[in-house]
Amino acid sequence: MKFTIGAFACALIMSAPAIQAQTAPVTTAATTSGTLRAGTSVPLKMSEPLTTLGKKLKVGQRFQLETAENVMIDGNVVIPAGSPATGEVTEVRNKGMWGKSGRINGRVLYVRANGRQIRMSGQLDDKGTTGTAAVVGSLVVIPIAGFFMTGTSANIPLGTPVTAFIDEDVSVAFSGAAAPMVVAPAAVVPVAAPVTIKK
Repeated sequence: MKFTIGAFACALIMSAPAIQAQTAPVTTAATTSGTLRAGTSVPLKMSEPLTTLGKKLKVGQRFQLETAENVMIDGNVVIPAGSPATGEVTEVRNKGMWGKSGRINGRVLYVRANGRQIRMSGQLDDKGTTGTAAVVGSLVVIPIAGFFMTGTSANIPLGTPVTAFIDEDVSVAFSGAAAPMVVAPAAVVPVAAPVTIKK
């Protein structure tokens, strides 16, 4: 009895999964660049309160802020929300006699983002309410009473919004997404010649 298994062998080979030579993933990252321009506005908020109450605030004292939202270039985040910023008190006037109110002036110095310190500019201030009207009224009745009338302290509460500006051009680079994996063409599978078995 004769039968040919060549066709049978071919059927088995064709039904098996195709063997493909596959290369390792290629993860070359494209890099793009841009510039964060001087004058770009950056929304900040106070991370600590400032007050002349207690007369402890001093000129030159540093205080902390943070960015209130992301700063972006072409859809890429350059300065993430919550990045720490630092400011400095430039003027302090405590409340005093004759209705004098308290006053605070400050400036923004820099923000830290992605391992870099970026110079910034921006001003903030607050002035307490004067007691001038009360002083004038007191002087009419009893002259010495005005001496004891004071204004209110200046206060910049926690979370107060502050607008600052980038003070220098900053070059930045962005890493793009990885290139798609490259797959080589399928290897050619040799087909065995028909085999005839005699029985």
